[in-house]
Amino acid sequence: MADTADSADSAGTAGAADKKKDRTAARLAKQIGAFAKQHGGAEGQLAHIGQAGTRIVLVGTDGGWGDLVAPSFAVAQLAAEKAGLTLHEEFDGEFAARVRTGPYEWTRMAGIQLGGPENPAA
Repeated sequence: MADTADSADSAGTAGAADKKKDRTAARLAKQIGAFAKQHGGAEGQLAHIGQAGTRIVLVGTDGGWGDLVAPSFAVAQLAAEKAGLTLHEEFDGEFAARVRTGPYEWTRMAGIQLGGPENPAA
């Protein structure tokens, strides 16, 4: 009798986890869709970032870029699928060349050497 109760609890927990995964993926898909709409379309690449999850790198048709973080690779894949996002295996070559950076990114990358904002963590 206890085995049956344990099985039911496990199935309920798994079902709740799947629902949470779907909700998270749907929320990310909505954000991907909004980015794509703002930038005339988008493509992406998924990158593992350790325990923090998976980074969804987005590159718009206009060269704008951004990223989102999903709690797992599976959730990131599901979000990309729900959003209809074309995924690239690598972030290199032609795909990386589409990214357009502006003065803000250049000063952030160069840091204080070019008068960019200081890094408060340093």
